[in-house]
Amino acid sequence: MSTTWAGLTGAQVAQTGEAVAAMQRPDGRLPWHADQHTDAWNHVEGAMGLALAGQREAAERAYEWLVAAQRADGSWAEKYDWDGRVENPDADTNMCAYVAVGTWHHYLLTRDVGFLHEMWPVVERAIDYVLDVQAPGGEIAWMRHSGGSIDRRALLTASSSIHMSLRCAVAVAEALGEERPDWELSIGMVAHAIRYREHEAFWPKPRWAMDWYYPVLCGVIRGEDAVLRLKAGWDTWVVDGRGCRCVVDQSWVTAAETCELVLALDAVDDVATARAVFDAVQFLRQADGSYQEGWVFPDDVHWPGRVPPWTAGAVLLANDALTRTSAAWNLFRGDDLPPGIHPDDAFESDDAPADPAVTSGNSRPTRGFGN
Repeated sequence: MSTTWAGLTGAQVAQTGEAVAAMQRPDGRLPWHADQHTDAWNHVEGAMGLALAGQREAAERAYEWLVAAQRADGSWAEKYDWDGRVENPDADTNMCAYVAVGTWHHYLLTRDVGFLHEMWPVVERAIDYVLDVQAPGGEIAWMRHSGGSIDRRALLTASSSIHMSLRCAVAVAEALGEERPDWELSIGMVAHAIRYREHEAFWPKPRWAMDWYYPVLCGVIRGEDAVLRLKAGWDTWVVDGRGCRCVVDQSWVTAAETCELVLALDAVDDVATARAVFDAVQFLRQADGSYQEGWVFPDDVHWPGRVPPWTAGAVLLANDALTRTSAAWNLFRGDDLPPGIHPDDAFESDDAPADPAVTSGNSRPTRGFGN
């Protein structure tokens, strides 16, 4: 492995952090971009980027907003408008669970036990809310509607991300001397569903790149299986010298998906390829340190004005993983995260129970690029 590759400079990281902080709303929210909505998942990704860039105060204001906005049942609304009002009161389970990843990441950076104590009840309520809709087979329903109905269809990307959130939640619990063996069992159950029942347990979303790499990114699939999975989808999703497509049927590459793919590549120790992909997407960096959301080829145009905080957060997370800079650099490698109960112990055989009948619901694009 070459020792000459350096990634972003410290000054560049700091500049990107300043660009994200400049987009933060007075109450701590990190919206998608100017005049757009906020959701808890992408908000957390932006907060993680702030912390990596040395913007600790801004990052903690982002977590303070999560504390203030969490509803009594442990959830957040799917969307909040530019002024902070609820735009869509439904609850996306993956968006709710991701607070655990941000909380553990922030603790690894700061070692602030007081922060963990403050966030513990928030994490606990959120994770219990999400696991209340875990199917007997391990997969997790993607949506709880505000009227009380549950769309029990499960998304592969979302359940993979929840697997990561659960491991971080158990890490938070263990650091505080709490025990949640039910969460540990749920880790094994969702991993079992993804590893052994992917095609029967999850709502098919072949249009989206995230279904390809998220089981690797989030630590569900590792080793040779992970390497083969990434290789199998490479020609479909990766545009040489530019980055990763968001969807298969549009000529787009997006910075966030590309940098999440970088994290997945690093997790399987393909560091050389991860560096090359990271370098390729730097053409989306702007003069102020922000990152354009995406690029359309062969037209060679950006989406003007769309420089989301979560995009910058993904870039900073990937850079940190490749440079091994912070105390949290290996978070997505999962080396130090609790493994949960092994899937082989969660079920007596590979014949998992069938998912309950699903309700009807609308298709949700992974990050808002349309169906």
